[in-house]
Amino acid sequence: MKAMDLVALLPLLIVTVTSVVLLLAIALARRHAMALSITLAGLALAFVSLAAPERLGARQATALLLIDRYALFSMAVLLVAAFAIALLAYAYFERQRTEREEFYLLLLLATLGAMILSATTHFVSFFLGLEILSISLYGLNAFLPERRLAVEAGIKYLVLAAASTAFLLFGMAMIYFGLGTMGFADVIARMNTLSAAAHSPLLITGLVLMLTAIGFKLALVPFHLWAPDVYEGSPAPSTAVIASISKAGIFVLLLRLFHAASRTQLHPVFVALTIMAVASIVVGNLLALRQQRVKRILACSSIAHMGYLLVAFLLGGALGLQAGMFYLVAYLVTTLGAFGVVAMMSLPEQDADDLEDFRGLFWRRPMLAAVFTVMLLSLAGIPLTAGFLGKFYTVMAGAASATALSWGLLLVLVAGSTVGLFYYLRVLLTLYTRSGEETGRVVFLLPALPLTGGIALAALTVLLFWLGIYPVVFIHGIRAAVAALL
Repeated sequence: MKAMDLVALLPLLIVTVTSVVLLLAIALARRHAMALSITLAGLALAFVSLAAPERLGARQATALLLIDRYALFSMAVLLVAAFAIALLAYAYFERQRTEREEFYLLLLLATLGAMILSATTHFVSFFLGLEILSISLYGLNAFLPERRLAVEAGIKYLVLAAASTAFLLFGMAMIYFGLGTMGFADVIARMNTLSAAAHSPLLITGLVLMLTAIGFKLALVPFHLWAPDVYEGSPAPSTAVIASISKAGIFVLLLRLFHAASRTQLHPVFVALTIMAVASIVVGNLLALRQQRVKRILACSSIAHMGYLLVAFLLGGALGLQAGMFYLVAYLVTTLGAFGVVAMMSLPEQDADDLEDFRGLFWRRPMLAAVFTVMLLSLAGIPLTAGFLGKFYTVMAGAASATALSWGLLLVLVAGSTVGLFYYLRVLLTLYTRSGEETGRVVFLLPALPLTGGIALAALTVLLFWLGIYPVVFIHGIRAAVAALL
């Protein structure tokens, strides 16, 4: 490695060093505020350091990582998401009587794994980043061991993630055996130049096995069955990590891996992705209609939104990639805001999860209700929110493509969004319905809203409207990032 390679890898190195410093600090003294301060300082420093590799231009730091504008933009999004989760987690864990400092260590490691995925160009770094991310999630899911559902969520995710890792490794081995390379560019180039007859079942099977692992991490149908149980059982900040950082890291890797693939030569792969996208939209929305718990509703909703993201990717071209990246940013902001409200309402004994816990929230905490309202409206795709512009961007990309497949995918997207309105409005109706003695039920006692949680929710709300009303700055950044892929 050269000195310039270290400069290119500076954001990754800073997050790594921060996790080591935090580990040593926890060993010396357990102070919740100190753990938060070290985490926030490390994330902020890593974000600022993105300017250094930006000035270098695209740089291949060893054969494993490519630090280009696409990777740097993705890292910036991941670092901001981790910063918001840390603020929300501090407010959440201040009420807990358990040891809390290790949460921030796991958050840093999960962020590091996702950042590696955003820059990976090789199967080795793909596996390394994915395992750093996944192992962190095992601990995050079961972070409150006194809760039975949290331990159950951790075990379920551990078993299923281990199985998906086996599929991933087997798929990589088959592709390497067939092509003799593990670099993304070489794999796609060789498969694009092969004739259709030369595509042996070995290569196609290897790609399908890799898609199985990716489908599990994104909770795409039919690999979605873990999502509602894990979302429900995990502590709210941990669920936010799974729903945002984890899925963002996998999706940006998926774009880098397949953006240059020939849809003619890899037709079976894109057919599988199309089926998974349509099935995720349909099944995710239908499952959400049946749920009575808010975290399960959000889990099923995230399945549908991963389908929407895949639709943007499948539309192809620069506009499709831009739509996918914009939708991803909008999804992250909205999801973090929604789970942030859940975290702020949660008690030490249990998370606020049942729909009845949210009944009459507007009459008790109008600001929390207002934040949750705009987040749900954004998930539903209502104008002036980031979610609406994300879906509009996707529709625009489909119209520009103007193929039978693109119109069919857009039809499914619109139909799924229409169904989604029902369960989002059902939650909204609960927020504004008075509760109390007339319902015959004890009102869910809300804890005080900590400063860090309030700051995080306010910033996410401002960002949501900024993306929905004046997204020019973000769109310029996305275009520059996508241009690095093309």
